[in-house]
Amino acid sequence: MTGPVVVRSVDAVQAAEPGFTAQAATLLRGLVAGGAALGWVDPPEPGEVGGLLREVAAASAGGDASLIGAWIGTSLAGVGYWRRYARPTHRPHADIEKVAVAPHCQGRGIGRLLMTELVRSATQAGIEVLTLDFRGDNERAARLYQSLGFTEYGRLPRFVAVGPARYDKIFYARDLRAAIGRGRDDACSGNADDPDD
Repeated sequence: MTGPVVVRSVDAVQAAEPGFTAQAATLLRGLVAGGAALGWVDPPEPGEVGGLLREVAAASAGGDASLIGAWIGTSLAGVGYWRRYARPTHRPHADIEKVAVAPHCQGRGIGRLLMTELVRSATQAGIEVLTLDFRGDNERAARLYQSLGFTEYGRLPRFVAVGPARYDKIFYARDLRAAIGRGRDDACSGNADDPDD
């Protein structure tokens, strides 16, 4: 797949389009079938993926979420989203719940582009602390998150169960309060030359 990568927000209307949901479901199902750590043990059904993405896109209208897609031409190459925490005392904060890049598009910087846009949109929404978690064997993701200013704040040893295998669950956070206080749109800073994106 060749051509420029276009990264943009996905609103509720776009998230309901059959073409978008079909491509997102195919992307996520393929990654999970290949062993990707996206929160599913078995590939999710297309209806489940569509419902999830419509829910996230609808919440984005009120600043409670952000759904971001990356395209090469008309093909969806990656998707990611964050959602604001529901607990009242945690409402100023949000969690990046999923970032996924199609296998044939990996190594082109799409993960970095998605993460950069997620951090930017969180800053614009007034999110104070942005968190995420990932499976401990995903060293490539750890390097990317660290290069974007995320730091580890916790770890649950052998917490994630995939069949008989057990993996650490690692928690990262990035404090966005300084960027919000300065009114910055360029909240993402890091090593743009990191090859592991």
